Amino acid sequence: MAKFKRILLKLSGESLMGEQGYGIDVKRLNEYAAQIKEVAEMGVQIGIVIGGGNIFRGLTGAGKGFDRVKGDQMGMMATVINSLALSSALGAAGVANKVLTAIRMEPVGEFYTKWKAIEAMENGQVVIMAAGTGSPYFTTDTGSSLRGIEIEADVMLKGTRVDGIYTADPEKDPTATKFDDITYDEVISRGLKVMDITATAMCKQNNLPIYVFNMDVVGNLRKVMEGEEIGTFVHP
Repeated sequence: MAKFKRILLKLSGESLMGEQGYGIDVKRLNEYAAQIKEVAEMGVQIGIVIGGGNIFRGLTGAGKGFDRVKGDQMGMMATVINSLALSSALGAAGVANKVLTAIRMEPVGEFYTKWKAIEAMENGQVVIMAAGTGSPYFTTDTGSSLRGIEIEADVMLKGTRVDGIYTADPEKDPTATKFDDITYDEVISRGLKVMDITATAMCKQNNLPIYVFNMDVVGNLRKVMEGEEIGTFVHP
């Protein structure tokens, strides 16, 4: 039995780079698709939001002179590219799926609505929700919080490159220690870089728990769904 019935899986665009440094690593993409297939076969309803940092990040673009709104729109397009790549990989693995976009761009994907997403999930499709919130100044973290709340997910699973939340960046500080669980308020007060503050506050206000884990280790998604404690749980 899966621990959660309906999940919002947030995937990192940067992780899709694998060891390439840019773009989409097909090996990593196929590993993600295989892990998602495993969980879908457990009967779990799956909504996915994927970042675009492997292609373009709006905030970075703004720092280089791009107009912030146009930069964020470019970032949204990057998430659509990643979503189509994941959709293709899932399709090749035999997983029924649907891409919904926050900005109208048929025939690339259908325009997102909460009810369309829920209907597809209830019909056994994995739903990939692209283009962030459709508005500038919001990250894909905030987009995933919003979508998780809208689709009435039991939990947001945030797949990252590290195995949970630490007191500091474990890639930079060897003395950093890991939390097994932590409250939303503590995440915000400590300034921990789990997600941006807006995303964390939205989850807190709407009682959407967050589970942070390392998605890049094959098999970890299934372990989370089976209740194995391999990451950090964020709760009220």
